[in-house]
Amino acid sequence: MCSRGKHMDPSPDFTCRSSCVKLYLCSNPEDSVMERRALRECVFPKLREHCRHTLGVDVRVIDPYESSDPSRWPDENTRQQLIKECRESSAGPFLLALVGHQYGRASLPAQVEVSEYQLLLQESQQAGISTRELERAYKRDENTVPPSYCWTPPQRHTCCPQQVDVKEKEENKMKDEEEELRNVLQNAVTLCVHSGLLTAEKGHSYRRSALDADLRFALEGRPRNDIIRRCLVYIHKVVNAKGWQEKGQTSLKLQPESEAGLIHSSVSSTAAERKLLSEMCDSFLHDLITSCKLLVYTTTTECDRRHGYTTARRRGYAESLCHQVFSDLLELIDSSKVSETSGDALAREQAEQEELCTILSRFYDVIRPEEEEIKAHVEQRHHQRPLVVTGGPCAGKTVLLAHCAQKIESWLQDNNPVVMTYFTNLSSNPSPKHVLSSLCYQIITHYSATTQDRHFYIGIDPDGPNQKDDKSDCTPTADPDPHHEPSTEVSDDELNLYTVPCLHLGGPKHGFINPDVSLSELKKHLSFLLSLLPSTKQPLVLIIDGLDQIGSNFAVQIIDSLPSPLPPGVKLILTNSSKRTPVLQAIELHYPQCSPPDSEGSEKKSGYVCVRLELADRRQCVKMLASLLSSSGRRVTSGQQALVNQALTSCCLTLYARLLHVHTSLWHSDSEVTESSLQDGVHSSISALLDHLEQKHTSCLVARAVSYLTLSRAGLTEAELADLLSSNVNLLSGHVQQGQGATHVDVERLLLDLKSFLIQRTSSGSQILFWVSRHFGLVVAKQYLSTHEAKREIHSEMADYFSGRGSAKLLLEKQKSALKKDKTKMHIDRQPFVFPSSSKEAVRKNLRKVVELPHHLQESDRWEELEHDLLMSLGFHQAAVQAGLLRDLVAMLKREERSSTFTFSRERALLASILTSSACVLQSSPLELPTVMETSLLSYLEVFPVLEGYIREIRQERKNRGSGLGVAFSPAPSTVASIQCLQCDAGAKEVSVTEAAATECGIVAEIMDDASAWMWKGSGYDIAKLSLKCEQEEVKFAGVKTSGRFMLLSTQRNKLFLWDVTGPEMFLEVKDPLKTESNKQIKGFVVHQKKLCVWWRGENFVSVFDASGETLSHFQCQSCVTCVVCSANGFYMYCGQEGGTVSIFDTESSRLLVTCTNSNHSAVVSIILSEDKQEIACIDSTGDVTLWGVAAKTQSPRLVKEHFTGGKPNTVLNTDYSDEISTLLVCQYNQVSIWDTCDWELWDQFLAPQGSRFIQAVLSQDGHLFLALLDACPLVLVWKVNTGECVLSLETNKQPLTLLKIASDVTCVTRDGCLLVWDSKMIYAAGVVPKMRRGVKEVVVEQTGVWFYTTDGSESVWRWSLETGLPHATFMHDSPVEKLQVSPDNIHLVTLSAGEIYVWMGETGQNTLRISGSRATDILITPNSNFAVSISDQGLSRVWKLANGGIVCSIHVHLSDAQVLPESTFVIGCHQGNLLAVSLWSGTISKCFFCVESSEHVVAFHTLSEHPDFVVVLVASGGLYTWKVSEETVCRHYELPATFHCQPQHFQMSSDGSYALLSFEHETINLLDLAQGRLCSFKTEGPVMKACLDRTGRCAAYISRPTRLKKSCVCYLHARSVLTVVRLSDGEKIGSVFLYQNPLTLVMCEQQCVFVGFEDGSVGVYSISDVMISGERSVGCREHLNGQLKECPFDKEPIRWLPLAIPNMTWP
Repeated sequence: MCSRGKHMDPSPDFTCRSSCVKLYLCSNPEDSVMERRALRECVFPKLREHCRHTLGVDVRVIDPYESSDPSRWPDENTRQQLIKECRESSAGPFLLALVGHQYGRASLPAQVEVSEYQLLLQESQQAGISTRELERAYKRDENTVPPSYCWTPPQRHTCCPQQVDVKEKEENKMKDEEEELRNVLQNAVTLCVHSGLLTAEKGHSYRRSALDADLRFALEGRPRNDIIRRCLVYIHKVVNAKGWQEKGQTSLKLQPESEAGLIHSSVSSTAAERKLLSEMCDSFLHDLITSCKLLVYTTTTECDRRHGYTTARRRGYAESLCHQVFSDLLELIDSSKVSETSGDALAREQAEQEELCTILSRFYDVIRPEEEEIKAHVEQRHHQRPLVVTGGPCAGKTVLLAHCAQKIESWLQDNNPVVMTYFTNLSSNPSPKHVLSSLCYQIITHYSATTQDRHFYIGIDPDGPNQKDDKSDCTPTADPDPHHEPSTEVSDDELNLYTVPCLHLGGPKHGFINPDVSLSELKKHLSFLLSLLPSTKQPLVLIIDGLDQIGSNFAVQIIDSLPSPLPPGVKLILTNSSKRTPVLQAIELHYPQCSPPDSEGSEKKSGYVCVRLELADRRQCVKMLASLLSSSGRRVTSGQQALVNQALTSCCLTLYARLLHVHTSLWHSDSEVTESSLQDGVHSSISALLDHLEQKHTSCLVARAVSYLTLSRAGLTEAELADLLSSNVNLLSGHVQQGQGATHVDVERLLLDLKSFLIQRTSSGSQILFWVSRHFGLVVAKQYLSTHEAKREIHSEMADYFSGRGSAKLLLEKQKSALKKDKTKMHIDRQPFVFPSSSKEAVRKNLRKVVELPHHLQESDRWEELEHDLLMSLGFHQAAVQAGLLRDLVAMLKREERSSTFTFSRERALLASILTSSACVLQSSPLELPTVMETSLLSYLEVFPVLEGYIREIRQERKNRGSGLGVAFSPAPSTVASIQCLQCDAGAKEVSVTEAAATECGIVAEIMDDASAWMWKGSGYDIAKLSLKCEQEEVKFAGVKTSGRFMLLSTQRNKLFLWDVTGPEMFLEVKDPLKTESNKQIKGFVVHQKKLCVWWRGENFVSVFDASGETLSHFQCQSCVTCVVCSANGFYMYCGQEGGTVSIFDTESSRLLVTCTNSNHSAVVSIILSEDKQEIACIDSTGDVTLWGVAAKTQSPRLVKEHFTGGKPNTVLNTDYSDEISTLLVCQYNQVSIWDTCDWELWDQFLAPQGSRFIQAVLSQDGHLFLALLDACPLVLVWKVNTGECVLSLETNKQPLTLLKIASDVTCVTRDGCLLVWDSKMIYAAGVVPKMRRGVKEVVVEQTGVWFYTTDGSESVWRWSLETGLPHATFMHDSPVEKLQVSPDNIHLVTLSAGEIYVWMGETGQNTLRISGSRATDILITPNSNFAVSISDQGLSRVWKLANGGIVCSIHVHLSDAQVLPESTFVIGCHQGNLLAVSLWSGTISKCFFCVESSEHVVAFHTLSEHPDFVVVLVASGGLYTWKVSEETVCRHYELPATFHCQPQHFQMSSDGSYALLSFEHETINLLDLAQGRLCSFKTEGPVMKACLDRTGRCAAYISRPTRLKKSCVCYLHARSVLTVVRLSDGEKIGSVFLYQNPLTLVMCEQQCVFVGFEDGSVGVYSISDVMISGERSVGCREHLNGQLKECPFDKEPIRWLPLAIPNMTWP
């Protein structure tokens, strides 16, 4: 191919906001069948996939001749509209033209002006030519502008498949008639040109083919910007195309009919056609090449004269054309200025709302007098009342306000106003939280120019009065010895666990809102912003439209959130459809009379100004209709105008006028129209429009198209609609009867007819189509979607499409119907959540799928797919987070609509909690989502095994990406994420909880200090305020108690209300005839069957009521009742009292049976009844336990045991008894006691941290842990019972009030009424993660990477299995362990403790040697694993045998930083600045490093395992040498700059000597690349704490602490250290992971794993995955997650290996 005019310079002026490249394929249909089919099958699908993945734009190709049925080809007028649409809406090139060797037949003109037609008719008749066909085909129409004769194509009749022959004959007849008509017209034109009645140019216009006409319309007279780099033309010239006539006929017979038709579709080409073709190519297109840089490619094919243009040659050209077209289009599209989609959802929505306002304002066609009223209201300075625009349906309220919004700046020119519009009904998320968040963001964005130094917060202000100082008295760790007063101090890092991310809206680019922000906080923030920012000099005009269309509940909440009265400088304009709606009532309640009433009318006496929008003026509507008709080249006759006027009189709405335009534009001057020709009203006219479209485009196509548009969540792009219609099985079935499939041209023609009633707006970064009025959706729903099944079917089809399964479904249907490949070939792109990209940073998310798919899955009742495949999918989470939709994602995960259809509510709650707590990090670094989720979830996979699939997705995504850092072994979490966090919305009032209680089935009640009661009914519910009325007054509550499934509420007027929570929400008043005037506070109650036993604080009786609330009896006791227990059968009641007495009553006879009293006469706080043993255990207020035998109820109880705790008297705060595990917890201020209730023995006591007191403590579900609250501590602390360690701290962020155990959950109620819920199994899983008692000081990994050892400076060394994630064995010592080494053959473990050397068998744990007298400070093991070297600072260092401890030799000099050469011959070390090589056989100095150039001291050195005879040496001056020990030769390699500071303690070398780690300081790591002789430094994200070099020299790992945090961020993750791994070859980051604990140790092993030891005693292992690094696969990344521990860690403690009792060897 040769190119002409190919100048690929980009056009600087063309930038399109469209999200679709829309190409019009211009060609001669008879000469391009094979080429177009090849492009359609091979090029366009691949091009579309590339553009979606790399540019985020779609590609559509409009081929007007895609159908093989010419009757479905669009006419010239429609083709011109298609070209215009492509030109205006394409995001890149819009025209692709294929010019072959055949010009094509001339098109019949659709209409001819009256004057021209009469000339043609006259000249033909004068020449004796019959004009009968011309007069029959063209009819005069006065409704065209100007009046013209219009061609009426003959009607084609639909034939069934059995009538193929009839159809073929009919089509041939029509072709002959059309050809005859064309000849008549051409002859008439020729006569007129010859006689001078028509110009030659005008004559050419009648002879032009469709190809020529389309090209000229697209290119002729267009601006350069419409042509440069937007059009591609391919010209194919064929020489000797026909070949010999006889050979051509033979070929025609031998070839298949379809292919023969492709070649010989036009056997003869007239000279006139060849001339027109030459003129088009060599003149018209050539001029555009030079003037507009049109891209034209010309190919010449010279054929054999005998065969002509054969099928093989055509196929060859088609193949080369495909390659060229793909390459050229790719270059043009890649260079187009496609606007990027912002990752900030709030910023994106702001731009969408502003664009929507501009679009809607264009529909302001009729001037409304109400505009002046709105203008007057806006111009008034001191009005603090909102303006409400009311009006009937379709009155034009939205369009009027959009128009006014565009005018306000001109109305207030002197004030520089800020105008904000928000169309709630057109928002994809009209929830109150979202609307208020968006308003807050937009206000700050608009005023950001004047508030650059201000910061705004929603959530917790780090400097607010409620924030605790970091130096809190709360101590989240207890002394390991529970029997002594603790003295452990807590670091500031540990105290920062309860801080959470806050909302910082400091500028327009970073709108981050805490996903957990409450509606009340948003209300306060909005009021604050409206009071602070707007002023009379820069007022804010806030227009909120569509509140009456989003649901009254949402609308009322939004209205209640607006400030009342309005602050100065704020103008509020609202809309409402009628006066009698809940929205208007809410406005009236929220804005009562707030200014002196005006005398003009009663309307203005209210707290708002009302403007009613009346019907438009009829004359204005008539003018509007006439203008619309004129713009489309139509008019109506005077008689028809009368009908139009009559219709507008009955319904004078602008929307109705637009509908009339569509109907009347179809009229001709001879059309018979009556009153019934125009429908009354908008809905009837819409229905008539749909009926007309069904007749024109088939009913199935129209029904599906409008249904898709109506049921989409936000609208559909043109490409999506075309895909849905093209792949719809029902549509295909309907078209199969005609031998055709639904084409893209069919869809485009339908959209052209709907264009007047569709708006194209931006949503989720794409240009979508949606109805201009909601009434279209109402009519469509009534006409096509009247049943639930119909709606569900459409939603299901759309769900299949957006999930990427639409193409599979279509393929199945194709196989069933056996359609031919060439007739149904289409391509639908898959729908990934995130499009794959070679770049790590530049990823493109499928926003359309994120927005639409959840909606359609929910509406099609595919709940399981919604929950498991979407809400719990990593891909969905990644796309949502990267799109800035984190808050929406969290809301969807928390949503419990139709909770019975969801299975994994707790898993979703956990995911939501992790996302919320990590929101600040994910907002700034969304690509960190996989590592954040993997780190947070691994500890809980045993609790939620379904999340294993989520982890597999993370690891597969990392594998597909080719690099990353994964979590192979998770360290112990420092906290547990709550699965629920709920806040009661008490408005602006500051309230606190006075009492809280929970039933056994999980319903929680809170009583506030303002006498209100709030209820939480469990998962899926919010906290709701309880409202009861008694005697026409609102009940004020005083307290709440629970027992089993019953809840008892007491009021300030001594009334009691009982509620059985398992039944209906009915509160039964309990009547007490003995109540006194004084207020009585309920102490408690118990329920047995239908009896209710209640006792009061300070009272010495118990009242028994029946289920109806009537009092049955009172039981009198000796002193004040403190606790009550009933027997299982309800016959006996045990009453504990203040004097230590327990009274036993017979409930049937109401008589006292016996009493018993403890010896110290302390009040009984709890009674535990064991009916099997016939014993009762009484716990008194001092914590003492008395056990009584009560076998004989009529005799005095027998004292079985009495246990005194001793110590200072200490009041019992609460008890917690678990019958299942026979354990009792007793909580006192200074201690928590755990009792074994089988034998009633005190198991253990735990003292409160120093300076703190317990408030409450409860047992965990299994009894292995207990949870406690401390005074002045905003954490819930978790202790391990068997060790006394504080293992967890649960964050509350606010001061806790009480803990409630509900089923499998632990609920914390804070003082301000917030509820936090934790899963008990999660607490257990996090609490039992094994970890050492102290911080991990050393980690040693076996060479296999399967086992590793850790020490924390105590007497124990742990051996861990990387496969199970558990410690396998513990090696005990008599003193703290100082050093440990593992032999290279992994057989021996050598430890050093208090100068003694221990040699262990790693596998069996046998202590084979215990050597005393070594005085060693370090231990080395030779690479051959046969010998060890004990290095001593004072005394002799020794070489000895590992097998028996026998001394081989002694070394008399002290060697610092000693290392053994890989050949196990010498030990290398420094002595007084000299580097010595000491023989391992004799102990003598055999070699000494010496350099002639420098006699400076050696500061660092390293052996090389891959070069065993070499040592790398660094001297004090910065010189770097290699020392070959065997030959004692020295080679100088590099000289460090004088200003460079090396850190010998951090010096490390790779095993091959290619890289050296020299130092790290501040935010820089310095490396030396010895292979290339260069010094490398790279910046880190924060100050480096530790760094480690991979021995293979492939990568390096480092831990950095965060830089100084900004005030705007106090989140937990941003305060954590970060582990990062970088590739040494290019310095690229492989991956990073947040470390949730403080790291102490960093080690890398050859299996591409990084080991980190933490301050809390746990260990984390992280696997490196990088395709650029060759080597063994990481052993740490377990693919089979179900291989994790499945049994209780308490049941399988590590094997404990004890040392030899005494040393079995002593060295002299």
